[in-house]
Order: sequence, then C-alpha cells, then structure tokens
Amino acid sequence: MSEVLVEVWRGAFLECQHRGHAVIVNSSGDILESWGNPSKEILPRSACKILQALPLVETGAADAFGLTPSHLALSCSSHQGDPLHTQAVLKWLNVLDLNEKDLRCGTHWPSGVKTSNDLIRLNKKPCQIHNNCSGKHSGFLTLNKFLKGDAEYIDIDHPIQKNILSIFEEMTGENSSGYGIDGCSAPNHATSLKGLATAMARMGVGSRGPGSLRLVEAMAKYPLLVAGEGRACSELMSAIGGRTVLKTGAEGVYTAILPEQGLGVALKIDDGASRGSECAIAALLVRLGVADESHPMIQKRMNPKLKNAAGLEVGKICPADCLL
Repeated sequence: MSEVLVEVWRGAFLECQHRGHAVIVNSSGDILESWGNPSKEILPRSACKILQALPLVETGAADAFGLTPSHLALSCSSHQGDPLHTQAVLKWLNVLDLNEKDLRCGTHWPSGVKTSNDLIRLNKKPCQIHNNCSGKHSGFLTLNKFLKGDAEYIDIDHPIQKNILSIFEEMTGENSSGYGIDGCSAPNHATSLKGLATAMARMGVGSRGPGSLRLVEAMAKYPLLVAGEGRACSELMSAIGGRTVLKTGAEGVYTAILPEQGLGVALKIDDGASRGSECAIAALLVRLGVADESHPMIQKRMNPKLKNAAGLEVGKICPADCLL
C-alpha cells in the first residue's frame, strides 16, 4: 500500500492528498527508512540519467573527446531548452562533427517559457536540441562515435544500451524485469524503488570507481545545466550548496544522492504529480539534515502557498506528518 506523503489544504479543508512511496538506503542496499512499499517496481524515467551516462566516462569516451564537467552535467540533465542548454549542445555536436539530425530524441517545445515565446516571435519552430534529453543523447552520440557504432544508438540491442542495462542492474542490485520506451525514445529499465535508491547511494560513494564521482560532482557544480532557471532540481541543489545531487523523473519520480552520508533516496508519487514529488523530496532533505527548512528555495517546494487569481492566499501544500 502507498502512504499519504503530501497534503493540499484549502483553508481548513484537506482538499487533496498525494500518496506514494519513498525509501532511504545506504550503498549496501540496507533500508534506513521507508514509506509505502520500497519494493514497488517503477520505471525511473529521467531520474536515472546519471546511470545512463556512466558508460560515457567509464569507457574513456568523455576524455577522448575532451568533455568537461559541464558536458557531464548536461549528459545527466532534463534541461528546459534555454540558450544556456541549446548552445552548449550545438557546440558539443560540432566537436563531434555531427549535427542536430544525428540526435534520436525527437522534438518538443522548450519548457522555458521565455525561450518558447522567443521562438514564436521569430516565427521559428523548435528542433531536437530543444528536447530536454538532448544533453543525454549528445552523450550517447559521443560514446557511439568512440565505439564506432551504428547510428541507431537507441535500439535496445545496440552496444550502448546493452552496456547501460548491465550497469543499471549492477548498481541497483536487481535484474530488471523489462523496459519501457521513454519520451526521448531511449529504453528505460524497470527496478524497485529500493534498487533505484541503492544505485544512487553507490553513485555517491564511487562504488564503480572515479567515473561515478565525476558525474555526481559535475551535477553538483552545474545545477542550472541539470534543469534550468526556476526548476526544482536546480533550485534545491543550489540551496543545499552542492552537498546533494537531485534528479526528477516523469510521473512523480525523484532521486537524491547524498555523498557525505553515503545515502540514496528514491520516491514515487502514485498520481505522477510533480508538486507532490517536489514537496516530498524537499521534506526528506530537511529530515536528513542536508537542507535548511527556512531557506526560501526549500520553502518554495516544501511548503508552497496557494494563491487565487486575485493574489489571495487560500491554502497550502505541505508534507504529511510522516515525513516531518
């Protein structure tokens, strides 16, 4: 059974509840605390991008093409398609002597409102570099060029995807029961919440060597590249000052890596609401002592006020007592 993790109040009325599951583990896979069912199997979606980027550094491809920590942060990102992100992707592709057409992530409008509006004003349409996963796919292309693989690097039987599955199962400590195709067309392998949290803890302690630590440090150093202005991942990581790495995934998934404590966190909100997952992860960061509850960016996600069209404060979103 899931557990109520987040509440939505309107005045004195409990108007909505977000149920879900969460778990905190160490790098040995020992559960320290859990809510709901830590064995619940999920698709981690973008919350596992750091695992998908591991072959990029472990094979030597990143060093062979002179990738910097900013490239590595971008390879783990779900960016919002702002110029900060798209220009970096274009430069990266140029270094590879490749272009936007070599990507296989597909096209969608950037989630950055200003960037979308700018494109509309200029009568332009988005392309694949605006896809939130274009950084991850640039990493795939880098590895593919290093391995001299065929162009369809997203195919489940491609050497890149086979390598990712092997690493995914080793880091989670579980055999994946299957996969779904993610929004960017890459395979996304299933695991339990406990397995996902274990993988995050192992990333933070460098269980596979320096490659995992390079990715963790890159994300911590460049939070804006991981998501963007106003986004929860970037704001929460900035508020914590690089002590914790965070990554959201679609449908209410969130992960956290706490290198100093050697811990990993994974959560899933049943209804997929990001307001629920953001509130829950902020509360867990406070619970674990890595975030200051009074910090404005923590309050923005953990205890946001609900206002109506007239600007009146009419309610709040807050963690359930079990998380406090």
